[in-house]
Amino acid sequence: MRAIRKGDTVEVLSGNDRGKRGRVLRVIPDRGLVVVEGVNVRWKHMRRSQKTPQGGRMRKETPLHLCKVMYFDEAAGARTRIGAGVREGRKIRVSRRSGSEVGVAPAAAPAEKKKARAKKAAPVKGEE
Repeated sequence: MRAIRKGDTVEVLSGNDRGKRGRVLRVIPDRGLVVVEGVNVRWKHMRRSQKTPQGGRMRKETPLHLCKVMYFDEAAGARTRIGAGVREGRKIRVSRRSGSEVGVAPAAAPAEKKKARAKKAAPVKGEE
């Protein structure tokens, strides 16, 4: 079970961006990297082309190693380790500092997902 997931809030432990907090945009588990919003930002110089007719400079977040970030527990107001637990027969992530469940989706989210799936599964013309 992965400790850090997409959407988690993490705090940077070392480097130029030490102490900054941000939301995880992407996790690359096979390389042990994580991309955090607003952290480890670099400039990418773009040459003029058909895709980018004006060219210029673009800011881009680059990956950090997982050992340089730690989960930030909003309830405790501090960074914490994440443990595993079982609740109602399913595996969950638990904050070691506060003991609360980590990464819980709001109760209304599953119903919204069902609505979104129903919209995608609209009948194709001619099959009615």
